[in-house]
Amino acid sequence: MKPSRIFEFIYVQKDKYPQERAFGHNLNGKWVYYSTDDIINLANKVSCGLLKMGLQPGDKVATVVYKNRPEWTIMDLGMLQIGVINVPVYPTISSNDYEYIFNDSEVKYCVVGDGDLYDKVQAANPKVSSLQDVYTFDRTEGRLYWEDIFSDEGLDEVEKIKQSIDPESMATIIYTSGTTGNPKGVMLSHRNIVSNVEGVRELMPISAGEIAMSFLPICHIFERTAAYSYAYLGINVIFVGTNNLGGEDGDLRAVKPHFFTTVPRLLEKVYEKIYNKGLELTGVKKSLFFWALNLTDDYDYEKRYSGFRGIQQSLADRLIFSKWREALGGNVRGILTGAAACPVKIARVFSAAGIPIREGYGLTETSPGLTINRYDPQGAMLGTVGPMLPQVELKIDATEGDYREGEGEILAKGPNIMMGYYKKPGKTAEVMKDIDGEPWFRTGDVGKLVKGPGGKHFLKITDRKKELLKTSGGKYVAPAPIENKFKEDFLVEQMMVVGEKQKFVSALIVPAEEALKSWCEDCGMGYSSMRDAIQDPKVISRFQQVVDHYNPEFSHIEQIKKFVLVDGTWEPTKTDGSPGELTPTMKLKRRVILEKYKSEIDSIYTPK
Repeated sequence: MKPSRIFEFIYVQKDKYPQERAFGHNLNGKWVYYSTDDIINLANKVSCGLLKMGLQPGDKVATVVYKNRPEWTIMDLGMLQIGVINVPVYPTISSNDYEYIFNDSEVKYCVVGDGDLYDKVQAANPKVSSLQDVYTFDRTEGRLYWEDIFSDEGLDEVEKIKQSIDPESMATIIYTSGTTGNPKGVMLSHRNIVSNVEGVRELMPISAGEIAMSFLPICHIFERTAAYSYAYLGINVIFVGTNNLGGEDGDLRAVKPHFFTTVPRLLEKVYEKIYNKGLELTGVKKSLFFWALNLTDDYDYEKRYSGFRGIQQSLADRLIFSKWREALGGNVRGILTGAAACPVKIARVFSAAGIPIREGYGLTETSPGLTINRYDPQGAMLGTVGPMLPQVELKIDATEGDYREGEGEILAKGPNIMMGYYKKPGKTAEVMKDIDGEPWFRTGDVGKLVKGPGGKHFLKITDRKKELLKTSGGKYVAPAPIENKFKEDFLVEQMMVVGEKQKFVSALIVPAEEALKSWCEDCGMGYSSMRDAIQDPKVISRFQQVVDHYNPEFSHIEQIKKFVLVDGTWEPTKTDGSPGELTPTMKLKRRVILEKYKSEIDSIYTPK
């Protein structure tokens, strides 16, 4: 059976490799698992219940959770197999955002997880005429519980609708986080997502019965498509949060996953913790740690070591890198990162330590995968996002813009390209380009195709088209490559390049606090707070050294002429619940940051 609709993946699992622990999570301190049959039976109860409530194919139900959980998957399948449209929503958005999304998509019901989600949705409820009720995944007195939806009646009708669902019909609407303005609802069909799952099926480094850990928001198409892929291949999925990944009692050690997807920011945080622990060592142990770390500098995916260098690598692996792998559970055979650019140093260091990092690329509008670096020989290339997926076509378009040789906007074509933006045909038309009578999707990203291992073409992302800076001298500067390079330094937590319509390029830099504190103490300076430290001339001088170190890697116009150190970590949501400086997928909200630090930026460019 070759699936053509999303809900068929779980039935393939039942036919080929039924699992006793198909999906699991930690509920109140106890690991709870659902078998393949459990998932199917409960999804059928959801389908029957939704029909009994009067829902019809094409109606919308919103889902929102802080932490991925099997109940979300069950609810999703229950909707998909009767043609009800799942509208998954980020948990970190405001009540005003809920109001906009629910009104735009005309959701009839919403199912929420724990925390403040019920209250946030209810705050928007009076202003959403279509929203009838809100259910919770956790039983709470006075609130509708998701199992209240369940019914055992009407399974024949469910089967009838299931058989009638067209693979080309809409399966979900996913609202893009965006950096400014109201989000757009991306309409994805069954065929869009199924084609992407089929495209990665042969690329997974694990197989049926092994464990994938899931912690990225399942409302995002990256993690959602990954979860469908796991179901298709009979891989056991364990849902966890991001708050307890590391440490002796963390979920990584408890779950011992063979594979997981992530975003670069989380990998950077893991690396920072490892690096800071290395700084805390003393004597021989500290020397060994940094000796092993320095060995990773010349690592490449296709590189093999022999002779004395091979002995060094083996010794470093036994003494240092094996401990890193153990901290990740000891079984990891692959990690796939996406959603934002991964610094080459991060991929290099972890892969050299026997923790294979591969980067992929795509967008919500492309379901999401366009390219993925493979895990097999000659399938990956550092500094790129990999070769094209099967059925995906890419074109580099240099006809509209000022690009370097070989670069241009990345255009894509294939069965994974979205149906369009919900209720926004004009916006849909803006992102499509007709070439020889065929529509190509305009990604808005700038890149080039480069020859890699085995003579294959690998895609290299060079910047985001709409984020190109233009100096007062008319020169274009791509911020992302500069920011990613500087973030390889252990002292740099975050960075944003500025300089639009200015004579030169500058930067806002958020120091990595633990690393800065350690440096200050090593220098005998003491450390009281980040706010005080970034005013210290010695600290400013140390960051000038960082700037001087990386600047030569860029052209004169791209080099950082001045910088300001700023206090506070940039996050998607602030501690008071207000929107932060990053999107939910950890991209910089450049306009938000520009407004927040206007005075600091003005101080750079104001003559003294």
